[in-house]
Amino acid sequence: MKTTSKSWNRRKFLEFMGRTAAVGAVAGVGLPSLSALSGLSRAKAAKSAEGRLPFKSLKPQISDQVVLADGFMHEILIRFDDVINSKGERFGFNNDFINFVELNGKNDLLLWVNHEYTSHLLVSGLTEEDLKAGRKTKDQAIREQDTVGGSILRVKRGKDGRFAVVKNDPLNRRITGRTPIPMIVDRPIQGTKTAIGTISNCAGGKTPWGTFLTCEENYDGSYGEAHFAPDGTRTLTPSWADGWETYFPYPPEHYGWVVEVEPKTGAAKKLTGLGRFCHECATTVRAKSGMPVVYTGDDANDEFIYKFISKEKNSLERGTLYVADTVNGRWLPLDLEQDARLKKAFKDQTELLIRTREAARIVGATPQDRPEDVGIDPATGAVLVALTNNKKKGNFHGSLLKIEEKGGDYGSLDFKASTFLAGGTATGFSCPDNMAFDLKGNLWITSDISGSSIGKNEYTPFGNNGLFYVPLSGPEAGKVFQVASAPKEAELTGPCFSPDGRTLFLSVQHPGEESPSLDALTSHWPDGGSSKPTPAVIQISGPALDALIGAKA
Repeated sequence: MKTTSKSWNRRKFLEFMGRTAAVGAVAGVGLPSLSALSGLSRAKAAKSAEGRLPFKSLKPQISDQVVLADGFMHEILIRFDDVINSKGERFGFNNDFINFVELNGKNDLLLWVNHEYTSHLLVSGLTEEDLKAGRKTKDQAIREQDTVGGSILRVKRGKDGRFAVVKNDPLNRRITGRTPIPMIVDRPIQGTKTAIGTISNCAGGKTPWGTFLTCEENYDGSYGEAHFAPDGTRTLTPSWADGWETYFPYPPEHYGWVVEVEPKTGAAKKLTGLGRFCHECATTVRAKSGMPVVYTGDDANDEFIYKFISKEKNSLERGTLYVADTVNGRWLPLDLEQDARLKKAFKDQTELLIRTREAARIVGATPQDRPEDVGIDPATGAVLVALTNNKKKGNFHGSLLKIEEKGGDYGSLDFKASTFLAGGTATGFSCPDNMAFDLKGNLWITSDISGSSIGKNEYTPFGNNGLFYVPLSGPEAGKVFQVASAPKEAELTGPCFSPDGRTLFLSVQHPGEESPSLDALTSHWPDGGSSKPTPAVIQISGPALDALIGAKA
């Protein structure tokens, strides 16, 4: 079912979202708690939205600044290459997913930040011509490996209401593309159970027991990919971006996993049970049985949506991986012992997990339009999946897919799928990517128009990438309001609200990514002038945000 905001009235939209019913309990992690939502009934929520919102929707921008709607303000929390501890470790490049655990209350947090990929130009000073000519040195490759992975940062809120990184705190640390990480696996993969580094860390999640999940997405850009013939013959293709395999011939099968990180120690492990593909996220909730369930998408055209159901209440090391058949509303098991076709195609479960995409096609999963982030509606329990776009199929603007599990149980193998909200000029946003819910249960979305497409052809009406607010209750429900616009060629990623909801942490990723050389930079954010563009984490606050969540200054 495809819909736009023009085809439905407000009441029908509310009925479709299931928000005319009472709030149901959602056993989620990193989501607004039921207690936080219960303080504002649906009737009060509707009444509070009767007037104008506390801000006017921002018009599309083509500027080289973070532009915010009136009533919001921002400042940089941390930026690429900032020193974070006494060992001299530095904040990585292209920060993305953000999450936290509380240390000593809501104003003292341990923040996790992903670093998705490097920049040959801005990190190593290499142009495309340099790369083609093979001019990257081993030292430059090592430097680039050190810029990816993730950062753990202690941040505290000061008397001025703003958060700041605690300099040289013992808990501040880096996990990089060179950190040895064990793989939770039945047998060695290419001769070992230890991978070197985590790479392509896009989105992620947080477990009910307080560990971070960071997802390896476009891993084939760093070390290439392994391909398998029907007889099992293995061949390798080179990486399309980094060329690190020139100096470090690590097996591609060691990447493309979900990695679990312990916040206070930095201990990490690769959870092979969740499959190997371009993981965008790992959103974790509990089934009615109490078992943790992880939703994750494979961010590529015509790939799939997956769900992992654990066999242990506080662990993701053992369980069953499923893939979605959204046509028939079924979760299909990717398990040799449950499907004779899979048993015939793969020698063991480890091989199946390494070749998850092949297994998904064998069982008949439904191809999707680039499934990226997954969010859980805290009021209805519905699972929302950002389907960014599929240009080859003429889907330029994407949509949000809604999955309603049978009986409201995340452990169910039956569900109903429908379009929740479609992108396009009618709704005012394009290419949905990351999602977050505020303390009122309203939705925030960031967009992912590629840097080479911004302001061109079908994307002309939308300007730069942005941050959008979607009320899910009251007379404005379902309408899309733009809150922020990114600098040139950048994305706004990893939206994450502080415990009290008054601060929104947000990554500004890859400004100026289309720059051909250091002499022809397309962005100079955030310093302006002739400076190099620099990824950074910002914090957004202000009276408009306070008003939206009902906070008192």
